[in-house]
Amino acid sequence: MIRILAACLAAPENVFGVSAWERACPVKQTSRHLAPALPVIAGQARSHARVLLVALLLFSLPAWATDPRELDWPALIPEGAPVIPPQLTPLHDLSQISDALSAEAAPAARQQAPNAPVVKTLDGQQVKIPGYIVPLEVSEEGRTTEFLLVPYYGACIHVPPPPSNQIVHIFSEMGVRIEDLYQPYWIEGTMQVKASSSELADAGYQMEAEKIYAYELK
Repeated sequence: MIRILAACLAAPENVFGVSAWERACPVKQTSRHLAPALPVIAGQARSHARVLLVALLLFSLPAWATDPRELDWPALIPEGAPVIPPQLTPLHDLSQISDALSAEAAPAARQQAPNAPVVKTLDGQQVKIPGYIVPLEVSEEGRTTEFLLVPYYGACIHVPPPPSNQIVHIFSEMGVRIEDLYQPYWIEGTMQVKASSSELADAGYQMEAEKIYAYELK
């Protein structure tokens, strides 16, 4: 349909002064007095066709035109801001079960930088970012609808929380079933540059998740 309209609109008049549109949509002359009206009718038809063509093009935009921006974690740190290396030393010795259980019940470890600077231009952008899930609550069905997204496994639980600009506070209506915390996920949605606090850590960003799906490790 779009190709036909484009061809009719773009084709030049032939040597007899008859346009492609007039050839495609001929008007029968019943009187010599109607002949001067033909160019007007054809011109109006071309005008309406242009409007229709524009509408069709707008509704047939390719899917990639609305793809979310893919982010990595360094993109959440403002240019020139200090990059704080993660503290990956375990909070407790997992080989000692009793100590591990005690540590899990103890207060959360001190966060490295709870007020780290954020990239304000990310606010309102449609993005996707991969990361690991740290549940803030889990339902009886084993699903979490509110969690922290962090760049590496164990953050906030087994190792100290990363800076706040390396944590995204996620909300999700459907939630994620907690089956394997080792599994990273893609989270898609509208990024909000908005601080939040939880028992585990402070986050510099928030997002209402629109899509959540597994991240395939390469």
